[in-house]
Amino acid sequence: MIRRLLHYSSVSARRLLVTELVFIVATALLQGIAFLLLVPLLRNLFRGEMGALGTWLIALAGVSIAYVVVAWFASQIGMRASTALLDSLLNRLGDRLVNLPVAWFSRDRSGLITGIATQGAMFVSTMPYAILRLILTGFITPATVLVGMYVVDWRLALAMTVMVPIMIGGYRWLRRAIGRGDAVHSVAVADASNRVVEFARAQPTLRTAGEGAVADHLVEQALQRQHRAYRGMLVTGGAGIAAFTGIVQLSITVVLVLGAFLAIGGSIDPATLIALLVLGVRFNEPIAGAGDLGGGISVARTTLDQLDELAAVTALPEPAGAGTPADWSIGFDNVTFGYGGGAVLRDLSFTAPAGQMTAIVGPSGSGKTTITKLIARFYDPESGTVSIGGVPAPQLGTSVVEAAVAPVFQDVYLFDDTILNNVWIGNSELTREQVIAAATRARVDEIADRLPNGWDTRVGEGGSNLSGGERQRVSIARALLKDAPIVLLDEATSALDIGNEIAIGDAIDAVRADRTMIVVAHRLQTIMTADQILLLDGNGGIRESGTHNQLLAADGAYARYWHERVDAAGWQLSAHN
Repeated sequence: MIRRLLHYSSVSARRLLVTELVFIVATALLQGIAFLLLVPLLRNLFRGEMGALGTWLIALAGVSIAYVVVAWFASQIGMRASTALLDSLLNRLGDRLVNLPVAWFSRDRSGLITGIATQGAMFVSTMPYAILRLILTGFITPATVLVGMYVVDWRLALAMTVMVPIMIGGYRWLRRAIGRGDAVHSVAVADASNRVVEFARAQPTLRTAGEGAVADHLVEQALQRQHRAYRGMLVTGGAGIAAFTGIVQLSITVVLVLGAFLAIGGSIDPATLIALLVLGVRFNEPIAGAGDLGGGISVARTTLDQLDELAAVTALPEPAGAGTPADWSIGFDNVTFGYGGGAVLRDLSFTAPAGQMTAIVGPSGSGKTTITKLIARFYDPESGTVSIGGVPAPQLGTSVVEAAVAPVFQDVYLFDDTILNNVWIGNSELTREQVIAAATRARVDEIADRLPNGWDTRVGEGGSNLSGGERQRVSIARALLKDAPIVLLDEATSALDIGNEIAIGDAIDAVRADRTMIVVAHRLQTIMTADQILLLDGNGGIRESGTHNQLLAADGAYARYWHERVDAAGWQLSAHN
């Protein structure tokens, strides 16, 4: 455990932890020496030898003063070490999260990350002084007492030594049992947290479903699993602590029986026996306390195991030196990819010319959004090559791809901050005026004008105070602000009102100039004006490709798709009339 704590510590935190451990060991040794001094002290007291008694009292007082001083320094360093360790854990967690492949976040991990960053990190950071100190004291102090007892009476010391392996075995069993229970409980807590967060975010949808919605049952089931896991942990931990306490009490019973036998036989005088029995009790008491705290080590180990699992996540391969693309064209060469199951794309090949807009259309589930995620290098294909400017993405490196690509996906997330700051994160080096100018090109000024505090109005968690179309406008403004040469846009305007649809169309026109655009297109106007259209066939390939006029002239699958969209749009229009 100590080695793992040092592994996750910064240089300064590691230095403080080592210093804290040195002082903890020193306090444990001084405590053991103080207990040993009780033997001659009590022996002389019972024998009435007052002269020697004073000498031992002075020695005990000196050791006690040294113990108080060292313990005070240990507590002061312990508080500083806990703060430094917490800072190290959170920094390591943050650094790892930003380096994890985006694919890792395809599942909801909010419960896991929240657990590590809050209760988990806090518990681990306080564990060295609050728990580890007591456990080390619980074993080092008795060990010091045991060594001293061999000087006083080797027979009683030997009896205690025989019980040591039994107590160590019981302690390890207790720690493993609690660790297993806590690991199960931690998974259940993460799942319950995910469900509760999901339940809160989906309230508008759930309220339309009425009582007894599926989500209600999912939350209830997750909470019940958490309760069962917690009860199981308590039962296992309680039984383990009781068993370990019984083992510890058995050791003092052995010493008592042996001591009484030796006193009856005359091998040891009553005064020495009483002193040794007091020492025997002091030998067992810290060990029993350490057993109660052993579960805390297992709980902390669960958090460290989770950090280890994060560290073990396989990252996308990175080049020794970042490549340089010849231009900002995009190429797919026999790309096959699936999400761990059947292939979504099969031997897909196309080229998106630099500085032009390529619209991707096709049936639901045909892989339109998957293409954009591969370009952004959220994933690498299972086979084939995705390249930018003729250089495969793995040879460019993730940092180059991220700098070159500005993705605007359908599922837009805004931070619980002002509307201006949500745009500003696209390029934090620009001035407020430059940010507002870029946002105005994406028609975000219309949103700011209707909000009570204008650009400084908070948008709520996830942008809950804005509509879907307004959130997408903010996301497009971010792309404009980033000024990346490649823009990926999942347009998804089919469910938007006409005002937002027109605004997003204008925003697309603003983004389009001199950029390579890949648009998962839904708007008829966007499709018509694209430089290239790719119609996916629903089986992972491309059915037709070309310009709008070329494909209409071919009178094939795209022409049928187009006429269906036009007819549907006309029906909606007449329905509103």
